[in-house]
Amino acid sequence: MRVLFCGLGGIGQRHLRNLRTLLGDRLEVHAFRVRRNRDRLLDNLTVADGADVESDFAIAVHDDLRTALSAKPDVVFVCNPSSLHVSIAMAAAEAGSHLFIEKPVSHDMDRVSDLLSIVRQKRLVCLVGYNFRFHPGPIRLKEMVDAGAFGRIIGVQAEIGEYLPNWHRYEDYRQMYAARQDLGGGVILSQIHEMDLICWLFGLPKRILCMGGHLSGLDVDVEDSASSLMQSDGPHGRFPIVLHQDFVQRPPVRTFKVVGDAGIARLDLIANRLLTYGAEGEAVMDDAFPGFGRNDMFMDQARHLLDCIRLGTPPKVDLPTGILSLRLALAAKESLGSGKTVELRGGD
Repeated sequence: MRVLFCGLGGIGQRHLRNLRTLLGDRLEVHAFRVRRNRDRLLDNLTVADGADVESDFAIAVHDDLRTALSAKPDVVFVCNPSSLHVSIAMAAAEAGSHLFIEKPVSHDMDRVSDLLSIVRQKRLVCLVGYNFRFHPGPIRLKEMVDAGAFGRIIGVQAEIGEYLPNWHRYEDYRQMYAARQDLGGGVILSQIHEMDLICWLFGLPKRILCMGGHLSGLDVDVEDSASSLMQSDGPHGRFPIVLHQDFVQRPPVRTFKVVGDAGIARLDLIANRLLTYGAEGEAVMDDAFPGFGRNDMFMDQARHLLDCIRLGTPPKVDLPTGILSLRLALAAKESLGSGKTVELRGGD
């Protein structure tokens, strides 16, 4: 299989390592590169001493996208800054390549509908990189929500907080996409996974009010804290959803809580632990998912992508699904800027 990588930072190299594990010598790697940082990164995002990512993975490097696409890659991995996603994906789709687009799909809605039209017209696979769809915790939680295990849901609270300078120890955090407005950064878009989980579990919320901004001392030109109040009015009823996102918390936190009149669930995505309680407060389940490692969800995601391409398996997170969470994130940013509630029409 011939694969073209556009972006070989931390997440791009993780996908590359996993594909090499799955495909071995059957993987032919190309890359469209501009900065040409040749550090080889490990799973823990530290730099491997004396290693060179380009030579170690026998990467054919191109400094021109058109030349890279002329190699006719089977699939293009779009792992560069969010503001560049659509332009790269459009060129790849027009060349007939399948797509893997890291989250979020983009930093705005400009040309997103054009990309969707090309993907549909050419019947291309497009998988959006929401890896927590492959984590056993959210999968189990969705099964329970769909089964009505918590009765009438009365509220959902989610929180994601992590100190931005600790994300990538190998680079200056001020140059990361997440820290820069011009690259599509900011906490709302950079930590969009929870918005995808909200849409997956409960459908696209009907309205959102967001407060926050650049509240810390971090040297960034984007919002580093955002607290959003959403109203769900979908298949699981009408109830509030509260989401807090920030770039400052140490130690990091990543939790998801569902409260119903017949039970409660608490999911910790750092500890990989799901606790559920019944109507009387009795413990029902305490699952730490033994044997699960963080890279397992990325490996399952890679296997799924290969199945989509080889077998025609429908993508679990296709482009229209990826656009839903983008709409929600952009509505949060609009609300943050205006101070007003933003309505989301069209639902799911």
